[in-house]
Amino acid sequence: MKKIKINRQLLFLPFLISMLMLSACVKEEASKKVIRPVVTQQVKIQENWQQATYAGEIRARYRMTLGFRIGGKIIERFIEVGDIVKPGTLLAKLDPDDSKLQLMQAGGALEAAKAEKRKAQLDLKRYTKLYKDKMISAAEHLRYSNLLDIAKAKYTQAEAHLEVTRNQSDYTHLYADKGGVITALEMEVGQVVVPGQTVVKLALPEEKEVIIAVAESRLDEVRHADEVKISLWIDPDRYYQGRIREISPGADPVTRTYTVKISLLDVGDEAQLGMTATVIIIQKKKEMIVKLPLTSIFQKDTKPAVWIYSPDTAQVFLTPIDILEYQFDSVLIQSGLKEGQIVVIAGVHKLHEGQKVRLQKRAQW
Repeated sequence: MKKIKINRQLLFLPFLISMLMLSACVKEEASKKVIRPVVTQQVKIQENWQQATYAGEIRARYRMTLGFRIGGKIIERFIEVGDIVKPGTLLAKLDPDDSKLQLMQAGGALEAAKAEKRKAQLDLKRYTKLYKDKMISAAEHLRYSNLLDIAKAKYTQAEAHLEVTRNQSDYTHLYADKGGVITALEMEVGQVVVPGQTVVKLALPEEKEVIIAVAESRLDEVRHADEVKISLWIDPDRYYQGRIREISPGADPVTRTYTVKISLLDVGDEAQLGMTATVIIIQKKKEMIVKLPLTSIFQKDTKPAVWIYSPDTAQVFLTPIDILEYQFDSVLIQSGLKEGQIVVIAGVHKLHEGQKVRLQKRAQW
């Protein structure tokens, strides 16, 4: 008979497999007994106050454009951009030579009209006497009466023209009607300007507002804002109350955003024109929500869920939830949780159903 050789190493193969399986079971059993530290947060059901943040610029609500009432050549300028002026401050002057000549001409015309009026009065007085003596006809007397009326009208016209010319002579000086800050200058010494041409832009600092740009998709939440808070970049921890004053009816052709103007209600001199501000638009929604960090969300069968910690057993169990909205670093949960429940918010992907855990700390959100 032919002898069959048996490899002795094969005899140990079932034994090795059994040992490996036993070792795996032991490790799995040991892993189940691992008490993991977890970070938790207590569920708090609250009103859904949604916030949207925008960057804006502080500007004056009221701005004026100033110009000379007459034309001429600018010979002096007394201001620079950024200067703070008071009512009645002299801003610039025009060459007064032409105005002086016009004033002299108007004065001469008034004297001539005065002399003509005096002559017409004397003529009418003389011809009235002749008319009473029946030396002239009534038509002739009426003609001299009309000449006096014409002379009086010319005198009144010349008098008014002199007053206008005198005023125009004063218009060679440009004064600030109100106090404010010079934001722009559109003139230089030697420049010739026409009547009404803008040469100075003045911002009135009594009432300030913030200008922001809002996308079309966010206009509705701006229109229905319940509260508006504003902070300055130089002092971000201090907030001021705002009120939406105006929403542009049309979009900017380049950025396709809508300009929104927000009045600052309780701001002082610390808010300077041109400063950058942060505007927070707050809107209250109807639904009640629970706000948790994104790290608390676990996926089970493609559906969102969270791990709930049971204080009685020190174990965690999975609870499905309905998410209302994802935010930058948080999530708003619409349903699935109860007030006071304890949710694991860190290390959720290393947990399994019924696992015992140890609370490391309870976070505040």
